[in-house]
Amino acid sequence: MMTLAKASQGALKNSAQESGDSLVIENVGLTYWTGSGAVEALRNVSLSVRDGEFLSIIGPSGCGKSSLLKLVLGLQEPTCGQIHIAGTLVNAPTRHAGCVFQSPVLLPWRTIRENVLLPVDVMKLDRKTSGERADAFLKLVGLGGFEERYPFELSGGMQQRAAIVRALVHDPKILIMDEPFAALDALTREQMSMELQRLWLESRKTIVFITHSINEAAFLSDRIIVMSARPGRIVAEFENLLPRPRSFADLGAPEMVKLMTDMRASLDRALT
Repeated sequence: MMTLAKASQGALKNSAQESGDSLVIENVGLTYWTGSGAVEALRNVSLSVRDGEFLSIIGPSGCGKSSLLKLVLGLQEPTCGQIHIAGTLVNAPTRHAGCVFQSPVLLPWRTIRENVLLPVDVMKLDRKTSGERADAFLKLVGLGGFEERYPFELSGGMQQRAAIVRALVHDPKILIMDEPFAALDALTREQMSMELQRLWLESRKTIVFITHSINEAAFLSDRIIVMSARPGRIVAEFENLLPRPRSFADLGAPEMVKLMTDMRASLDRALT
């Protein structure tokens, strides 16, 4: 385990330009106001995510993980600090990021293919090119032949696969995933993790993945970031060097057991 040192303002941006980082978060803080006063959600968060990396963020409930993702998506502005995606400052909702939430949020009156193409319509992108991309991704995630079905005709796992394709259809620089499998049963969750690994190996898309599951983070990630209790700060970073593709049997390998044990200890300390 190594503790992530805080970077000085601008240093991460310069290193990102040299190393090809997809996402750079520089000294970000977030404070919001409630009826009882100010609440500091995030403090001095600095992080860079390499191009093509699968990075997971874990931490206690309420530590600001989802708040950080809203900032990355441009849905909210930080109180201080800056965020860059592919060298572009994020100060509004950005096309450079796609997002998958815990619920697939598919429109019931649109077919699966039309749900996937929703961002294309909103962004006024070329439908022919995007349609070909959508069809290719739907086949890749096992939804070939289900393009003209409606959401109610698909299982929860299949709907979430469609939501992942929808987030990728406009070819964003990074894919943000906020506990996308939390609402699924244990067996479907494992299956979806395997599917996501396969999709990542095919596309090599940069992914930032929020989860409460240590097993899930260890199985999927190249690197895992641990955040403290509120105000959320990055307190630890772990590299996962286990070769891919991985199976869930690999979680029993000595190096994976040690990784998960160290992650657990770090999370326990993050609660204090």
